[in-house]
Amino acid sequence: MDLADYLKHRNSKELLGGDKASDEQLLTEYYTKWNVKEDPKNCNTGAYVIPRFYTRPPTDDQVLLQKLREEARTSFLQRKNSQLMSNEELQKLWTLLEKYHSPPDDGDELMINFKDYEKIKDEMDEKCSSFFTATTFAKLLRDDPYGRVSIMQMFNYIMKKEWLQQTRISLSLFDVQGLGYLKESDLENYILELIPTLPQLNCLEESFHSFYVCTAVRKFFFFLDPLRTGRVKIQDILACGFLDDLLELRDEDMPKEAQEANWFSAPSSLRIYGQYLSLDTDHNGMLNKEELMRYGTSTLTLSFVDRIFQECLTYDGEVDYKTYLDFVLAMENKKEPQSIQYFFRLLDIEGHGFLTAFSLQYFFRAIQRMMERHQQEPVNFADIKDEIFDMVKPKHPLRITCQDLVNSGQGETVINILTDLNGFWTYENRELMLAENQSTAET
Repeated sequence: MDLADYLKHRNSKELLGGDKASDEQLLTEYYTKWNVKEDPKNCNTGAYVIPRFYTRPPTDDQVLLQKLREEARTSFLQRKNSQLMSNEELQKLWTLLEKYHSPPDDGDELMINFKDYEKIKDEMDEKCSSFFTATTFAKLLRDDPYGRVSIMQMFNYIMKKEWLQQTRISLSLFDVQGLGYLKESDLENYILELIPTLPQLNCLEESFHSFYVCTAVRKFFFFLDPLRTGRVKIQDILACGFLDDLLELRDEDMPKEAQEANWFSAPSSLRIYGQYLSLDTDHNGMLNKEELMRYGTSTLTLSFVDRIFQECLTYDGEVDYKTYLDFVLAMENKKEPQSIQYFFRLLDIEGHGFLTAFSLQYFFRAIQRMMERHQQEPVNFADIKDEIFDMVKPKHPLRITCQDLVNSGQGETVINILTDLNGFWTYENRELMLAENQSTAET
């Protein structure tokens, strides 16, 4: 009996004065008849079968499953690696791009239209066919009146794609669990194996390699793991651009200025480690409050440094090199959202997720005390508070959130005012310094 006959039968019984069934009884009877007792084997639809969409990774005691998973992942990465273009294939690609370039020639840059572009696809191996699509051509199309793209731009695009895929495979080899992210130890192993391939790091002694690796890894985790989960996604590592800076060290002729500006260079890492050693006056390998206050121009306030030791990981009241690296990254990149988030956590003494006038006064009072010691003219806090709120323009008139600081673009200025006497002095005399700079430029 199908559903229509069943309902007709029930209705006819009610019209004839038969037993009246309630809605709940009908629902229960229908559900039992057509859903629970239906045999899925006799059903032609796939509604009764939910495909497995998640497989739990094997636990530590499932040794065989772990080995199977590792072998499967290695086999997959090897297959992906075999799909990459070799140097010979890249050379052949460049030769074909030059061969099939489309006239007219515009100076030194050769161009190619879509018709000639498709000819290359027929002569290249199948692994290269994914690059020769209408979508890829449209991405690279600019304002050429003949509808052409630059062959150099095309070649660089393919090279970049191949490099990203190769780097992803290399990083995935260190992803022990195969979940798409690297823990701190995984990334340390990756960079340690990368050091011999970077000529710019040949000057580093082997005993310093562990400190260099620590310095390099901290930048990845400071910016890509602001919530301190202890892991970063491989996808984020590829997208952030830090690997580009790291792999620039393959250039043996890298200019000195570029080395000094690159966090991963040997001069930069030696400079940071040298600063750490110079601050460590008692030579115990750790920094206490008094030692950290000597950082930079020695104008950090005691209230601010106290908060560092309250919020950051310490060992018997002292911070280690990793904590110091986070501090340096925050100090040298105050405009970045991750740095503002770092400082905001320290400034939020009430733990409410926003700064109030009380929070601002707590830190500015330390600035006022330092000004008194240097016999400088005192500054009224009420004026500074109003200036900060006017700069930030928070959504709530009495509260400043971390997002307010980021959105305002004034996070660096606010941090300097509240934590560093030299930074506050620079802010107070900004107009005078601007006039002096203009006068010097004119001279």
